Amino acid sequence: MIAEQSALLRKTMAWRLPLAWRLAGRELRGGLRGFRLFLFCLALGVALIAGVGSLAGAVQGGLARDARALLGGDMELRVLYQPATAAQLDRFTAAGRVSAIRTLRAMAQTPGGAQRQLVELKAVDASYPLFGQMRLAPDGPLGTALAERDGHWGAVADGELLDRLGLKLGQIVKVGSLDYEIRAAILREPDRGADAFILGPRLMVADQSLEATGLVQRGSLIYHLYRIAYAPGLDGKAWLADLARRFPDAGWRVRGLDDAALGVKRFVDRTALFLTLVGLSALLVGGVGVGNAVKAYLDSKTNTVAILKCLGAPAAAVFSLYLSLIMLLAGGGVLIGLALGALTPFVAAAPLARGFALDLAVGFYPWALIDAAGFGLLVALAFSLPALMRARDLPPGQLFRDMLVRARRARRWADFGWLSLVAALLIGLTIASAGERMLALWFVLAAFATLIIFRLLAAVIMALARRLARWRSGMLRRALADLAGPAAPTRSVVLSLGLGLTVLVTVASVQGNLRRELAATMPAAAPSFFFIDIQPDQLAGFESLVRAQPGYRDLDSVPMLRGRIVRLKDIPVEQLPPPSEDRWVLEGDRGLTWSAGPPRGSQLVAGAWWPKDYRGPPLISLDSEVAHAFDLKLGDHLTVNLLGREITGTIANLREVDWSTLAINFVMVFSPGVLEAAPQTHIATVRVDPEQEPALERRVTDRFANISAIRVKEALASVQRIVGGLSAAVAAMAAIALIAGVAVLSGAVLADRRRRIYDAVVLKVLGATRADLLGGLALEYGFMGLATAAIALLLGSLAAYGFVHWGMEGDFILLPGVALATVAAGAGLAILIGLLGTWRALGQKAAPLLRND
Repeated sequence: MIAEQSALLRKTMAWRLPLAWRLAGRELRGGLRGFRLFLFCLALGVALIAGVGSLAGAVQGGLARDARALLGGDMELRVLYQPATAAQLDRFTAAGRVSAIRTLRAMAQTPGGAQRQLVELKAVDASYPLFGQMRLAPDGPLGTALAERDGHWGAVADGELLDRLGLKLGQIVKVGSLDYEIRAAILREPDRGADAFILGPRLMVADQSLEATGLVQRGSLIYHLYRIAYAPGLDGKAWLADLARRFPDAGWRVRGLDDAALGVKRFVDRTALFLTLVGLSALLVGGVGVGNAVKAYLDSKTNTVAILKCLGAPAAAVFSLYLSLIMLLAGGGVLIGLALGALTPFVAAAPLARGFALDLAVGFYPWALIDAAGFGLLVALAFSLPALMRARDLPPGQLFRDMLVRARRARRWADFGWLSLVAALLIGLTIASAGERMLALWFVLAAFATLIIFRLLAAVIMALARRLARWRSGMLRRALADLAGPAAPTRSVVLSLGLGLTVLVTVASVQGNLRRELAATMPAAAPSFFFIDIQPDQLAGFESLVRAQPGYRDLDSVPMLRGRIVRLKDIPVEQLPPPSEDRWVLEGDRGLTWSAGPPRGSQLVAGAWWPKDYRGPPLISLDSEVAHAFDLKLGDHLTVNLLGREITGTIANLREVDWSTLAINFVMVFSPGVLEAAPQTHIATVRVDPEQEPALERRVTDRFANISAIRVKEALASVQRIVGGLSAAVAAMAAIALIAGVAVLSGAVLADRRRRIYDAVVLKVLGATRADLLGGLALEYGFMGLATAAIALLLGSLAAYGFVHWGMEGDFILLPGVALATVAAGAGLAILIGLLGTWRALGQKAAPLLRND
């Protein structure tokens, strides 16, 4: 058989590749033994990348298809405080069908006030929704459910609200001073994805009923939304330009179809990028497994390769044969991963529809699958080439001796060129397929740095072991010699274990710091309540009521308005490309206040505060981080649109704000004499003893129906649930990477099994017992595990520090439990897998091996 293959290879060098594929097919007839890990590593990484790409494509397709329903029209104009004028409404109706909506936060309570809950109140007109369908249970028209009947207006509510208040259909819920009858539960709200931030469950009522609640007062935080369905043939851009010319100071925010469900799109894009990087990490770890599998397979074929060369087969032909075999198997692993990844949109469609009111454009996404296939094939090629090149270049005699003496060889310059080309293609594909190129570039650099660090660590371990073995004896000397041997698996074990542990340390440290921050810092400093929509003439009565409450500890209140930044340094914000992390500052309305003195919870870092009796031109105190993000300095101008009037102020000082205390604070604070006359409400924070919280909430909302109470504990609990869910998702991804690392570590041990069997037989012949062999193995893998875990702890902690300190702007501490668990896990995994992987070698009988070799 070998002679036949050699003759065919010599005779058909001109057609080397097709023949190599035929011979590779013959090799595969023997089964996949030795390549199961190869297939697993490739399929896992490709499935993650293909699944994430397909899911992102399905979400983006759904957003594009349902943009009108998600936005509620072809165009939305949103303005705070004041409704559109008659002249503005005339222009709206001239463009097409119009739906007017009002949204605000309010307190809903059961009759008698036994139960109460903050809700997101949405008052809709008869035209709502212009696009999409409102689904209710029981099914029926929305207008009928909201209509006034038998002396009560109707309402429809989220099931969550009904559960919290213990209400059933047909029962009464009180909002402000008006009783509503709950007539249906909301199953689907078509424009739910257009809402940026929701604190409470939805309650929907008829717009005609809102005045009777008593919630519509001067300065109340009510958003007026006007959705427009364009008439056929209307030029939307021209109409908007005309609208801007007619009403230049309207102060509304315009959103088009490109902005529909913008928050959902950003969330999906960021999540997709993160999961893609995790998939690439798993594929990178799997690449080590690919290299180990190829090395192990070629080691098992050493005699075959040597005989082929002795019979005259050219080295290039042998290289082509086994490269063809590897790429055939890589194609199989990639196909398995693509099949799993392509199914992801079908599996995720129902959960995402429930969570985001978004129907995915379910289907197959070829470009996502092509990207994933490219990653899989390039990784397989990159990690297979070194072993294939080594087998190609070694002479037959050395191949026979390779098990005992691992020869070094000089790498050809052409080999460096091919390896560099494959690496460049892999880097280019990573950056080109990522939504955020800089983050992808940092990932590439970090991946290369990590690989280099662990390769250097392996070299240091081997050098130290080689030196220390000279002055040791017995079991320890044998363990050190095995670490430093030319055929030792030290490099692959350190690399595969190190990558997996680094990911694990990073995730565990970030999770631990998140929990510490939420559990320790915030609850200790956070107030009990935020009270919003306090009218100026209610402030004195509200403060007296709160201070009279048993268990009262602290009260802070400030006036608040909301305005939109329209110019920075006299440049319209539409002409500024905002940084991705800080674009929220320019989107929508920002909270504003005025103050004679510096607010609590902030510290001046530049400039000086204005005098308490200041009454000159408007001055602004700005958050220092926002100033840094937009390159704003003392003396620069900032313009805000407030109720249609533009107010320009000069930046007088910069503040460093500690937002984690949850004290009242604002990005912008104006000097006195500018905002006092504008319609405004007050916002207050209150601290009371925990057992007095229900009583205080009841007293305030009973006396002031328009004031809404936000329980900070419930808000923090929601944040903790979100963080917990995110942590679980991150931990799951880290577990996948760690599983890949453990699989690769197992493969590295199994790849060395042939040499272990030989060593065990020789040592047994020389009188070694099984206990001696086990002890030597435990020492060898224990040394590798401890050293690798220590470096993984350092790299993972540095990565976690960067994420917590710069990404989350929090204080990072090294968690001793994580450190000890990492070191223990590293040493334990290395020893356990090392012993399990070589157990068969320890029991190998000497006679059969000695007769064969």
